[in-house]
Amino acid sequence: MKIKLLLVALLPMAVAAQNFTQYVDPRIGTGDHGHVFVGANVPFGMVNAGPTQIEEGWDWCSGYHESGTKIIGFAQTHLSGTGCSDLGDVSIMPGVKGLRLSREGLATPYSHDNEQVRPGYYSVLLPESGIRTEVTATQRTALYRITYPEGAQRHLYVDLENGVGDRVYWGRLTQIDPYTFAGYRISHGWAYMQHCYFVMRLNHKARLYEQSTLKSELSGGPSPIYHLQVTSSNEPLLVRIALSPVSEANALANLNAEAMDKSSQIWDFEAVRAAADAAWNRELGRINATFQNDRDRRIFYTAMYHFMVAPQTWDDVNGDWRGADNKVYRTSAPTAPKKSEIVREGATVADGSSIGSPVGNSKYLTTLSLWDTYRAAAPLSTIILPEMMPAIAETYLRIFREQGKLPVWHLMSQETNCMVGCPAVPILADALLKGYVKDSLEAVKAMTASLLMDERGLDDMKKYGYVCNDNHGESLSRTLEYYLADWSAVQAGKAVLKHSSLKPQEAEALSKTIDFLDKRCHSYPQLYDKRVGFMRGKNSDGSFDGLEDFNPNHQTRAFTEGNAWQYLWLVPHDVEGLTKMLGGRDIAVKRLDSLFIADSQLNEEAQPDISGLIGQYAHGNEPSHHIVYMYSLMGQPRKTAKLVHQIQRELYTDQPAGLCGNEDVGQMSAWYVLSALGFYQVEPCGGRYVLGSPLVKEAVLKVGGGKTFTIRTHGLSEKAYYIKKALLNGQPIQRQVLDKPRRGEEGALILNHEDIMRGGTLDIYMSK
Repeated sequence: MKIKLLLVALLPMAVAAQNFTQYVDPRIGTGDHGHVFVGANVPFGMVNAGPTQIEEGWDWCSGYHESGTKIIGFAQTHLSGTGCSDLGDVSIMPGVKGLRLSREGLATPYSHDNEQVRPGYYSVLLPESGIRTEVTATQRTALYRITYPEGAQRHLYVDLENGVGDRVYWGRLTQIDPYTFAGYRISHGWAYMQHCYFVMRLNHKARLYEQSTLKSELSGGPSPIYHLQVTSSNEPLLVRIALSPVSEANALANLNAEAMDKSSQIWDFEAVRAAADAAWNRELGRINATFQNDRDRRIFYTAMYHFMVAPQTWDDVNGDWRGADNKVYRTSAPTAPKKSEIVREGATVADGSSIGSPVGNSKYLTTLSLWDTYRAAAPLSTIILPEMMPAIAETYLRIFREQGKLPVWHLMSQETNCMVGCPAVPILADALLKGYVKDSLEAVKAMTASLLMDERGLDDMKKYGYVCNDNHGESLSRTLEYYLADWSAVQAGKAVLKHSSLKPQEAEALSKTIDFLDKRCHSYPQLYDKRVGFMRGKNSDGSFDGLEDFNPNHQTRAFTEGNAWQYLWLVPHDVEGLTKMLGGRDIAVKRLDSLFIADSQLNEEAQPDISGLIGQYAHGNEPSHHIVYMYSLMGQPRKTAKLVHQIQRELYTDQPAGLCGNEDVGQMSAWYVLSALGFYQVEPCGGRYVLGSPLVKEAVLKVGGGKTFTIRTHGLSEKAYYIKKALLNGQPIQRQVLDKPRRGEEGALILNHEDIMRGGTLDIYMSK
């Protein structure tokens, strides 16, 4: 079934002539609680290669923090901006002498003064050994250039034991020939039973010297830390490492396929580095923006960079992937068939396949931080990454076929079930409504099936219409997230019923399901406790807890990384209904005002994710991200503009502590990118963007099919950040309100997705 709601030609993007990578500062977000990745990668690549520090804890979720002092190795996988730790697979550490084969023995002091970091490249000089280690990347491989002091012995340690917050089950390194090694690391962390296979090839001969005799915590066998002795030479040691989720054979195929020119450039570090830089320039150039100052430009393009770290490629060049059921699947077609052949571990894989563009040529993706990214990162992708959207939708459907539900938080073939709700539903519904889903009926069936399961509080949703506080923790947050997912599935289902030719029985069954979810998604008023004026967790007997301990500033059992102040507004799918529930627009606006002037004090039990506070508005965490735009829908767009401008100026900087919360795999940055362009999608899906307060002087967006959408601001300044009027292709955009405007009120300026994707020009006139 196909719905032709929007036709987008999926053409490759032209290589950008402008150097956008010069504006990126990967150090932004390495301080405070940003948790961003530092190292070398290409957009949406499998490999995130870079240093892992010895320090551990919450601020080392990516393996790196600005305050770190020692490096234990250079691993090929790292997370970026998450609130949980994992990965750090396949770490190498160079040395000039024998080291103790332990975490502490490998640790080497270093200074940020000796680091260089930019998109696609990382370098550090380790002062104790005098070794400079540089790394760049292709989609599935890392290439290291290690320069030892002249005349020094050359040692290389391969650490399969020490990851980032995980534990190794099994690890092995085998020497294939004097230059080539193969192995695997199977570990347990946030992702259970994660498989990482690899092949490592050196440009100089080496021998496997000895192995650590430490004991692995889980397997009880030898701890997999390996010592290689490299032949003497004054030339740099080059090390190429390719990964695969499937097998060592596939890792070898990935290595050969991504070697660029298979003759002269296999070991040309500068050529690979230039290609990585070109890949980043191509993708960053999807938005060519100018600003009032260099600071804004640095923050914007660094945000674009962080937004494009994930989702990550998680299939091999031949199309193989490891499914959410831990089975290996193979496809020889560009797009996977619904029924895939399962192949045995270690099956021989033919060499070949072009490296291609990192965007659009991968058909199975991972690092799906969906509770975070459905709010801004996913809508931004539908605008500037149209050719990637079918792969994203197909990945979700593959995961549904493999595990029986849409992904929640998918990491390296594993379902972590982290966070609440069904966050894949609004993303998949949005993709469907915008024309990116090949089989829309299958997609709607996957959405409804995922919302009608009996796990994660959904059994309560079917029986009571809400998740019961006496049955499940985080009950209110779960319920509100399920409601907005219900609404999203309803919009997609209605589109399928309207545009598809279904058999009468099939249409009737789908209609009943859609009607059920439609009623359920609007039943949030039952959770509004009028005694206190906030949403609260409700028990299975229909009661709220007593009032003696209620404090809206406190995070309690009912909430996920938040409190009653923030979750009162988590009804983005029905702002009009929420306004009526609160007593009408005047009262709703006053309640919204109170959010931003409330005492910011939290209770001791509150999670550190509740950060970036303006009153009790918490920009450092995702449930707040749409709230400032609700003012516009309530007839107060100047209040939206004022707060958007305040957030842009105060809560995003170009310093290491430049993010007020976890980057959360691109969501914090995507909010900034969209808001800098001047708009935001409040509803979970559908493509209605509310205008706020742009930062760009001009921005040209490449929206697919050779089309561009240009945003131009007129009269913009540090004091003139309110929108006076907006013209779309020369025609005024009419203001919209929930009902008739009253004196002193203005409606919201709404930009529709199809208006952007057709190409054209948006002129925004600013005032003080």
